[in-house]
Amino acid sequence: MSPPREPFDFWRRPAVIASNDFKYKSLSNWAFNISVGCSHACRFCYVPSAATNKQGPELAQYGVTKPDEEWGAFSLLRPWDEKKFLASLKKAENTPASALKTDGNRAVMFCSTTDPYQTFKASTPGKTKLLNKSAAALVRNALIAIRDHSTLNVRILTRSPLARLDFALFKTFGDRLVFGMSLPTLDNTRSKIYEPKAPAPSQRLKTLQKAKAAGLHVYVAMAPTYPECDAADLRHTLTAIKDLNPITIFHEPINIRAENVVRIQQQAAKLNVKLNTKVFANSQAWREYALGALDLVQRLAKEMDMESHLHLWPDKQLGSKACFLELRRSKRAGLKLTPYETKRYDQQDLETYEKQYLPWLESKWHRISEWPGKE
Repeated sequence: MSPPREPFDFWRRPAVIASNDFKYKSLSNWAFNISVGCSHACRFCYVPSAATNKQGPELAQYGVTKPDEEWGAFSLLRPWDEKKFLASLKKAENTPASALKTDGNRAVMFCSTTDPYQTFKASTPGKTKLLNKSAAALVRNALIAIRDHSTLNVRILTRSPLARLDFALFKTFGDRLVFGMSLPTLDNTRSKIYEPKAPAPSQRLKTLQKAKAAGLHVYVAMAPTYPECDAADLRHTLTAIKDLNPITIFHEPINIRAENVVRIQQQAAKLNVKLNTKVFANSQAWREYALGALDLVQRLAKEMDMESHLHLWPDKQLGSKACFLELRRSKRAGLKLTPYETKRYDQQDLETYEKQYLPWLESKWHRISEWPGKE
């Protein structure tokens, strides 16, 4: 009889390279995800609603009955199967450029639905050691195979300083690999609310600094920033990022996905901290918050001479014409306008949407992020 499975265990299917479905991100064409779930427990994470919930019946066999609610309490490591991995690598390598998204930089991302350098904590020390040793080997095996058996690029995205153990391996890729970390704030205390089990932002910044000193091509995902990240907080973070001279700075605010707002509120209540969750009260409040955050970061980046490297990620929901007009009307709600004045303002807002707002969104959505050595 097989031993009972637990929330930190081995998944049944191996890790392979698979096409991703990113929209407007310009991160990669493929993803290599080492596990189902993630131990960092980021309260805002969109992955449960986008992918993990679909695996509910299988997750139940590991004691996970509510994937969204239990996010961060499980991570199931995919095993290494060299034959299947190389088959997926060959398929990706032979994909014609005409079949790829132009903004993917022909890259494989480690990882898109989890963290490649997370830690696993099983029920026994022996199993914990086995999982973590296997995870490290899985990542290294995949990287070496990509380097030696393909011409694909690699994008590393992590929150963990453990990545520094592979800096020497990263270096062997030359211009084919970029290393990045998520750094929405430098406030360690605030981070514990939104990213309770992830390494502190101060540790991430030190890791980025070490990566830069090691000669790696560095980028930063200032994402997602929190509603409490005001101008002073954002400026502080951008100042530290500027010293890294990253090839790209990605930014987005928190977007509403399934139960992530509930998770954020529950974590704040647990820590007895009051958050600015009113910005998630309804779609209109969220749009005003999201656009305000994007605009503030863009203005600060311009002021700090960083705008050329800034890549904003406006959510696709912000493109709705009806929602844009509704938001503009709400800002005039206190004005006692005549029907004629209302019609005139509506026409002006429509022109603003078509001539300014939508072109601005399109320029961000279709921006191709930088890659070293690429003209």
